[in-house]
Amino acid sequence: MKAICLTILVTLLLLGCGEKSGQPSANSTNSSSGNPLNAPGDYLRGMGKAQQSAVKTVDTASLNQAIQLFNVEKGRNPTDLNELVQQKFIPQIPAPPLGYKLSYDSGSGKVSVVKE
Repeated sequence: MKAICLTILVTLLLLGCGEKSGQPSANSTNSSSGNPLNAPGDYLRGMGKAQQSAVKTVDTASLNQAIQLFNVEKGRNPTDLNELVQQKFIPQIPAPPLGYKLSYDSGSGKVSVVKE
């Protein structure tokens, strides 16, 4: 699927996407949304955003599960995420996506990913 989208994107770029003499066509705007010629690019940008969102969800889900297991075994929430590593509930604290950081609330025992 990615190969097909990339092929379409390259073809459109080689054709110039309707631009002549360096002048933008009547269809080109600053916003690419809705223009069929920009569909491959919109698709690829959407895939990147979806992947980043999935990574954030998976990381927080596994950490929250480790916190719950810690709570069941120890009768309290860990004071910080490092305690999960020290007590061998997780091998290491997962790295958040670029531009984000992990936020842990020991009172509620929940981890979230927030922008830096």
